[in-house]
Amino acid sequence: MSPRILIVLTAFFFLTSPALALDMPEGESGLTPKPLVKAKEHMIVAAHPLAAEAGLEMLRKGGAAIDAGIAAQMVLTLVEPQSSGIGGGAFMLYWDAAAQTLTSYDGRETAPAGATPELFLDADGEPLPRDEAMHSGLSVGVPGVLAALKLVHDEYGKLPWEELFQPAIKLARAGFSVSPRLATVLRETDPNSFAPSARAYFFDENDRPRQTGYILENPELADTFESIARNGPDAFYEGAIAEDIAKTVQNDPRKPGTLSTDDLAHYNAEPRRPVCMPYRGRSVCGAGPPSSGAVAVSQVLGIVEPFDLRATPLNPEAVHLIVEAERLAFADRARYLADPGFVPVPVTGLLDKDYLAGRRALIDPARAQKTVTAGTPPVVPPSAFGRDHTKEKGGTSQVSVVDRWGEAFSLTTSIESAFGARTMVRGFLLNNQLTDFSFLPKDEDGTAIANRVEPGKRPRSSMDPTIIFGPDGALEYVLGSPGGPAIILFNLKTIFALIDWNLDVAEAAALVNFGGTAHGVFLETDARWDWLAGALTAKGHDVKRMPMTSGLHVIAVTPDGLEGGADPRREGVALGD
Repeated sequence: MSPRILIVLTAFFFLTSPALALDMPEGESGLTPKPLVKAKEHMIVAAHPLAAEAGLEMLRKGGAAIDAGIAAQMVLTLVEPQSSGIGGGAFMLYWDAAAQTLTSYDGRETAPAGATPELFLDADGEPLPRDEAMHSGLSVGVPGVLAALKLVHDEYGKLPWEELFQPAIKLARAGFSVSPRLATVLRETDPNSFAPSARAYFFDENDRPRQTGYILENPELADTFESIARNGPDAFYEGAIAEDIAKTVQNDPRKPGTLSTDDLAHYNAEPRRPVCMPYRGRSVCGAGPPSSGAVAVSQVLGIVEPFDLRATPLNPEAVHLIVEAERLAFADRARYLADPGFVPVPVTGLLDKDYLAGRRALIDPARAQKTVTAGTPPVVPPSAFGRDHTKEKGGTSQVSVVDRWGEAFSLTTSIESAFGARTMVRGFLLNNQLTDFSFLPKDEDGTAIANRVEPGKRPRSSMDPTIIFGPDGALEYVLGSPGGPAIILFNLKTIFALIDWNLDVAEAAALVNFGGTAHGVFLETDARWDWLAGALTAKGHDVKRMPMTSGLHVIAVTPDGLEGGADPRREGVALGD
């Protein structure tokens, strides 16, 4: 049984300041939202219609939120293989409405026992090229998503484990139609980066990628699912499947890794304490270390709460304050966030109200900081906190569910970059999550980096499944997004849109993406948002325009029922009754 974590809405120090009252310049505030979906009984939002339909099927059969989430994840393994699957990992939040408890689950991958801090260095001690490291056996960590899902299901599931795999098994045998998004990602991907079996699955004999509408069958994955459905995750972590995973990694012709059957057999998913931050009378909760998501989100909320951001959505003064707070949080994240089993992560100090007040004082409301650096939170233990060298990619998916009992499940699930290590075993892709470690184990001063590679360690993540509780402690929102480190920015944008700017969940998901990191300020490329780029540039920001393809999936619990919103940037849908 997992420990139950009681969510207590605590008072939070609140400073008053003048409202930001400037009007938003002429311009668009976001993409055209997908229709707002309403339901009375239950709802799921997932990244592919077939995955959402599988989840809804379980809800209609009387399943709990976790049952729907498992069914959706199995289908996503098949139909959205570029983003997540049983060869990867996940972070999860589960809200037990009857007991009024929230539990976080860590299904993050672990480094093999044979991994060393020099894993991604060449013979001269220099970092390997990222593509060379990512698309090889070196990058594969022990997958964790199945173990974590089973842990949640054992406590909260209402339908039999085996039943949850049936929609995915049927689809894998009959075949599914390649979606426009999958076809687009394949067109943009070098077939030579795939190991042979994966290459043959995603490309034809002339290396032409599978096109939109192509019926892609995966009987090997159906067989794998049937084995796991009958025998539980042990069928994955021990026996023939585990042997094939280890053999594939150790014999990767691109660069072999050390992952072994012992590594798989000894994997454990971990229940962890959620990280929660009061904001505007609510409690915003997410996954703690080794995820950096909730800590960074909480820092930003704590820094900006004294300011009134509510004048209009995207008013430049509010956006300036938000991105300045994000830049500070990302600087702290880079230095202090890592696997708490290996590094004494100072979460309490990073969220200390006096520390956040000191970080807030660094923000000039009129002008961007030229540089940002990590702060020194109280009670930082002497340990490995060198300047970080981690670079991250994002191949991730989000499933949000609320069931008829008011239980909620937020699942952020990933295989890291698109198609993971681009290695296929028994119909599923293996992750390349170990490249979320710092390639360099020490900084320029010789200080060990918190997020360096170590055997058995979990790489730092940005995944941040989020659940928000209202002023009365009742469930209010379930949300999350893919996006690598930008997950933090996407979730924050959505939180401000919902709480400060009073947008509905569909409007919040569609709102223009923006954010700040220690490396600068980012804004979506569409020319409709040039006005915002200009306003931020005038404040001294170096604004980088780039695609920011979030996949936000949001559910609101309202007095009139459930409302679901799916990000228009991807293929996700909200379904409910």
